[in-house]
Amino acid sequence: MKLSIVVPVHNMAAGNKLRFCLDSLVNQTISDYEIIAVDDASTDESFEILKEYESKYPWKFKALQSYENRKQGGARNMGMEVASGTWLGFVDSDDWVAPDMYEKLVHKAEETGADVVGCDYHMTTEQSMKIGKIMPNNTREQTGIMNIEKGKLLVMNPGSMVIKIYLKSVIDENHLRFPEKTFYEDNCASPIWMLHFTHFEKVEEPLYYYYQHDASTVHAISIEKCEARLLMGKKLIEEARKYGFYKMYRKEFEFAFTKLYYMNTLYTYMLGFKHPKLDFLKLIAKGMTEEFPDFQDNPYYQQEYDEEQKKMAALHIKSPFMFLIYFKLLYGYRKLAGKTK
Repeated sequence: MKLSIVVPVHNMAAGNKLRFCLDSLVNQTISDYEIIAVDDASTDESFEILKEYESKYPWKFKALQSYENRKQGGARNMGMEVASGTWLGFVDSDDWVAPDMYEKLVHKAEETGADVVGCDYHMTTEQSMKIGKIMPNNTREQTGIMNIEKGKLLVMNPGSMVIKIYLKSVIDENHLRFPEKTFYEDNCASPIWMLHFTHFEKVEEPLYYYYQHDASTVHAISIEKCEARLLMGKKLIEEARKYGFYKMYRKEFEFAFTKLYYMNTLYTYMLGFKHPKLDFLKLIAKGMTEEFPDFQDNPYYQQEYDEEQKKMAALHIKSPFMFLIYFKLLYGYRKLAGKTK
């Protein structure tokens, strides 16, 4: 088997989302491949739809079911356990792909000898094959035979996992898996996975369609998802130490942790909740300073964030209470000024 495509599914029957995704997969131009769709304890008709596709395409479609909600990472792990392809790819069940996406990715791998290959993607708000907003994913500087400099770039910006194919033997040899029962598992898995591969190439085309809709994970802000970012930040450092990458890429992992655990969570929380809690702000500050007390001196941090962001972060670390008051007053004023223009 040349390729296995793993699709985690949870309550995607509505709005034709699941069928649109699966139709794009069963009609791939590549030969000798399988689709492994894993229903993650859905409460709608998702599993019935998967069984329908399995009945219609028995030679290339497998429908699995988890009675426990293991979230996307757990469903992917379940699919990986039965995958038999030389190459492994992942697709989210509300997205879809170009008909020749996997043919082009595998061809690039075979042509170059790469063990991981990616592409770009579209951002779209409609179910169609029209070109949407093109989002470049990964850079030319990150491609080629892996070395320390490319590794540094990939720790800080590994790119999306759903627009790549991975040589499965590397995954199996290193026992690579996703964190389960949480959100943002890619933020932890992607940089760790990339450091295990030796040659990364890219097809310079947008072949994946990332569907933005109201039910998307990125659109729904909750305390559970903020806490998941904290968890995945800690897990990232834990995995880096486990696999022996931490010392070589300490500054890069410090920055990746700061971005995921701290800056993204802090601003998502403050802008997403009307009544942010001081206890949660204290928790974030404490976790950040315990892991990386000197993060504000990190050169990547200094380059990435503007002066206002760095000033706000410094205030938050020094006094979560004063930060809370200042932030509310500042954004309250800006909101008021915007309304009066």
